[in-house]
Amino acid sequence: MPESRKGRTRLGSAIACTSLGAATWLLSDTLRSFVPAPGNSNGVIPSQQLAGQPQMVASALQVGPAIESEPTLPLAQSFVAATGAVLLAGAAGRHRRGRRGRKEFRSASVAALAVGESSLARHRSDTSTTPKGAARGSVLSLRAVPEGGYCESPNECVRRKTRTVTVGAVKLGSDHRIATQTMATTLTHDVEATVAQIKQCADMGIDIVRITVQGMREAKACEFIKKRLLEDGYTTPIVADIHFTPKVALVAAEHCDKIRVNPGNFADGRKSFDTIDELTEDHIKEAQEQIEEAFAPLVLKLKEKNKALRIGVNHGSLSERILFQYGDSPEGMVASAMEFAEICRKYDYHNFVFSMKSSNPKVMVEAYRSLAREMYKRGWDYPLHLGVTEAGGGADGRIKSAVGIGALLLDGLGDTVRVSLTEDPDHEAAPCKALRAAAEAAVGKGVAPFEEKTGRLQGPVARRECDFPIDIPLNHDGSVLSMLPAEKVNLMGTQALCDAVGLRLRKDGDVQKDWKSVDCCVILGELSEKGAENVKLMLQVPIGVVCEPGPNVPEGATVLLAAGSVSSPQPERVGGYALTFTGEESAAEIEKACSLANPRFAFLKPASQDAVTYKARRFFALLGQSAAIARMPAMLWFSYPKVEGFSEDDKVIRASADFGSLFVDGFGEGILWDSEDLDAEKLRESSFNLLQASRMRISKTEFISCPSCGRTLFNLQKTTKRIQARTGHLPGVRIAVMGCIVNGPGEMADADFGYVGSGVGKVDLYVKYDCVRRAIDSENAVDQLVDLIKEHGKWVDPPEEDEEEVTIVGAVATA
Repeated sequence: MPESRKGRTRLGSAIACTSLGAATWLLSDTLRSFVPAPGNSNGVIPSQQLAGQPQMVASALQVGPAIESEPTLPLAQSFVAATGAVLLAGAAGRHRRGRRGRKEFRSASVAALAVGESSLARHRSDTSTTPKGAARGSVLSLRAVPEGGYCESPNECVRRKTRTVTVGAVKLGSDHRIATQTMATTLTHDVEATVAQIKQCADMGIDIVRITVQGMREAKACEFIKKRLLEDGYTTPIVADIHFTPKVALVAAEHCDKIRVNPGNFADGRKSFDTIDELTEDHIKEAQEQIEEAFAPLVLKLKEKNKALRIGVNHGSLSERILFQYGDSPEGMVASAMEFAEICRKYDYHNFVFSMKSSNPKVMVEAYRSLAREMYKRGWDYPLHLGVTEAGGGADGRIKSAVGIGALLLDGLGDTVRVSLTEDPDHEAAPCKALRAAAEAAVGKGVAPFEEKTGRLQGPVARRECDFPIDIPLNHDGSVLSMLPAEKVNLMGTQALCDAVGLRLRKDGDVQKDWKSVDCCVILGELSEKGAENVKLMLQVPIGVVCEPGPNVPEGATVLLAAGSVSSPQPERVGGYALTFTGEESAAEIEKACSLANPRFAFLKPASQDAVTYKARRFFALLGQSAAIARMPAMLWFSYPKVEGFSEDDKVIRASADFGSLFVDGFGEGILWDSEDLDAEKLRESSFNLLQASRMRISKTEFISCPSCGRTLFNLQKTTKRIQARTGHLPGVRIAVMGCIVNGPGEMADADFGYVGSGVGKVDLYVKYDCVRRAIDSENAVDQLVDLIKEHGKWVDPPEEDEEEVTIVGAVATA
């Protein structure tokens, strides 16, 4: 075979050729962007530029266009030499500069074949060609957008591949264990107190601690904090949290291991939301130039010092311009992050991570997924810092964080986590470690590939539309179910039964629903006649009852059948049937069982919790393939056996991540949380909290409360408890409690009312974005908040102990 033909064949076997046209223009235009400036006639692309251009590398591997102009040949040769990538399949036969040009280009390409594979395989660890001062492994491996869209795999938990980012003694990225983080609540200029708190957090297992740096006094204190930590044998990296003050960031960068900047207020400190009436391309360009002017010095400083950066976007503090362009949306959050990231890359700085936080777990999940999709498209591999901001405290805060963070970790996204609780920072260690353990347990587990037609991988989707039964009082916004063994039900008196399912027993003997009552109770085992009477009592309230087959199952109860056991048509009955599926059935098996039993609803009850997210996604995908069962409600029934050494945080967070990973995508119309380690009341409370965190069923007041930091202008934990005590009975009302102005007004977008510290002993009150009362004395601010809620028609008096039945929030199907 002639040499020229042999060379073309070899190139063609290495890279698939694509059509000309757009692909030709794309790569040619990319290469031309590196044409040497006047005075640089050697045509060599500076390696500093190449290190920050994984997009260009990816484009080169995906296309095989002709190179049309004189300058591109030496540029292409330099590009090959700098990256070890094979470029431009088929170009050897198309270059228009004659035989010599074709030969030179082909030689460069063929030479790259010999080194391409090994070079790309080791690029993350090989720093021999990395420019001085650039992040290690700054050239991305060349990978196509994965089948998962926003994650590596749609049917298995595979950790997203990232570069390594170095934060002091801690390394972040897919080659390293997920790191845990928290934030100090001390006054940063109080060096002794701050050092003591950082050490306490480190002793609890926290890897990285962030501190507030709001001014020069705090920035200068960082030097002494870091020095004291090292003297005491603590290498825990410290992160300076910067808002509004670029000059302060430069000082903090001298002493801290990492800087966190908020794109919403780093260069534009305005917290107004209604001053822009028109936005032109010139306005946008001018704003971006102002951002670069403020941000570039910090980027160069961090690069010089080999320090890390977090581009920390917050849903509640997007700039007015971004809000005008994109609205209060995940798309706007991604756009805000990209503006800052492009500046980092322009200056060949790559030692940074992203975060996309929101107090709304659904918004937070979609923002991170959108960012991951965008990075895949661009060929970027920067790590992700995960967190739900202003999650609150107690069980609410832990569950809300687990829903958002867990949903991402179970898809393989996330390299460091922080659980933001309105508690002391060392309390965040246990839930952080529980989330990390859940992520590590999930890696490598999944199901066989399946087809998912919902569009979920490409963007957010609406909840399933279901046909709810009229003879079972399920809640359309999400049902809470409980499980009781028949042997207990058979012995229970009325009070014990009411306690078990959250009913209210009045003094006159009447039994009524409360806001914390379950919607349906599943009874396993054979009922006695006494047990059947208890079932009838529940049906009369009404709450649904599902029983296993037996002689004493009363009319109106729903009979529970395992789908695999149904082999013949079932007779019609009041209450009908419910089927349990394991998630491992085929589409034909699901459809056959449903055709024989005509179930009112189904349970997804996996045999184990391994890969339950993927089992459930597959199950719902199969339901959607059949018009006959596509609208059948399906409840998630997950069982958690006792695990030795598991704390309550471990138990609650593991389950919340499993359920939440499905609820955020609209999979599942209810929850049956079965756990050997949690009592009935804890399970009911946690189930309601989980539905609320997933933005399904709002059953009580929702509090968006920040975790406190050195900026906080009042005792946040005590104030939040006071507000909760006065307003915690208002279903559907969202109240934000913010220690300072940093995220305050923005987070009002997701709250009806806001309580924000504005000065020492002073509070501002908000309705949505609008500050309606300013500089109120903190002593009577809670009273004025209650007055404000009343003025806007959102107040109801708290129920008396023996009051008539309370209103149940949510659409309930009744006969």
